[in-house]
Amino acid sequence: MRGVDWAEVLDLAVRHLYLAGVPLLLGLVISLPLGWVASRVRWLGAWIVGGTGLLYTIPSLALFIMLPLFLGTRVLDDANVLVAMTIYSVALLTRTVADGLSSVPGSVRQAATAIGYGELRRTIAVDLPLAVPVITAGLRVAAVSNVSIVSIAALIGVSQLGQLFTDGFNRNAMGPIVVGVVACVALSLALDALIALLSRLLTPWLRRGAAA
Repeated sequence: MRGVDWAEVLDLAVRHLYLAGVPLLLGLVISLPLGWVASRVRWLGAWIVGGTGLLYTIPSLALFIMLPLFLGTRVLDDANVLVAMTIYSVALLTRTVADGLSSVPGSVRQAATAIGYGELRRTIAVDLPLAVPVITAGLRVAAVSNVSIVSIAALIGVSQLGQLFTDGFNRNAMGPIVVGVVACVALSLALDALIALLSRLLTPWLRRGAAA
């Protein structure tokens, strides 16, 4: 497509992946203990899931602008976007982790406990593997959401694929806008496919069950 620097598009895509992917991983790491507590302590679970869910209602542009006041960073620092996207990831994934762990049958937990598994070992070796399909389903939603929201950071000057949108609007050129949309969709599909693949690799018993 004329007027598009494909090397620049690739660079922007890599930055976009960094700004969307790293918070997804950080959000998962934070959400695992939160979701575990929410699934085990009923009265506290409603507060944890409800409280983290409310974080998703914060307007993204406002959060990008406000975070430097709390973090002591500059408006254009990547840290602002990384922290904001981690907050949104936690908001989406905490409920998913709690639901996934709660979906493990009680009989399975009892059997693991009966053969000598302690709480921590059972959670890691039994509960989490069985919760993988539910957790990865939430991860796929969060990944697509992150790719979409990160593009808004272009409005405050953070370089990523959203920059193509602002550039296209400023120059009244459709080329960069179309490329930006296609690139964001392609990045979302790639992340979705990667998470789906990891889910399959982590749940080989489901493939064997389907084959049988």
